[in-house]
Amino acid sequence: MECKKIALFASGSGSNVQNIIEYFFDNEQVIVDSVWSNNPSAYVLERASKFQVKTFVFGRDEFNNSNLVVEKLKERGVDFIVLAGFLWLIPSNLIQNFKIVNIHPALLPNYGGKGMYGMNVHKAVVENKETESGISIHFVNEKYDEGELIFQAKCPVLATDSPDDVANKIHELEHKHFPEVIEKVLKDRN
Repeated sequence: MECKKIALFASGSGSNVQNIIEYFFDNEQVIVDSVWSNNPSAYVLERASKFQVKTFVFGRDEFNNSNLVVEKLKERGVDFIVLAGFLWLIPSNLIQNFKIVNIHPALLPNYGGKGMYGMNVHKAVVENKETESGISIHFVNEKYDEGELIFQAKCPVLATDSPDDVANKIHELEHKHFPEVIEKVLKDRN
């Protein structure tokens, strides 16, 4: 496999970003080039800096109404974008120029769409007395959580589970599977 450069997009704490950076740290085929965020105070930026990964912050206007982000990614030689807790809808100019994958903290098509992220998902799963939840890794298209599914993993939801309990189970699945699935997708695209 020829070397691939990936860019990670995140809006918050960035535990998945750190996990991905650590997974590919000594990998000669996959380089985490940069971390991008729409939130200048996101902890993910600090996490990335600890690994000497370049960070970029952008506003809504430059993301949605210009080619600034696309041009900068191309300038850096980025091949692939990974959304790891990134909350904005991806504009068509990014989708047309890059393959993009996202991770969602539920078993799509359930609990997907606008506003369905993080604890909102886990609260809905518990309130609806679901017996299982999980993660969905999918390609990104112009609609929230509707791109082609790549991978799903499940976990049980017990009647006694709180949304925090479900969140912990989901984080375990994310950290276990997300980097491996990214690597497989990159190999399959070669």
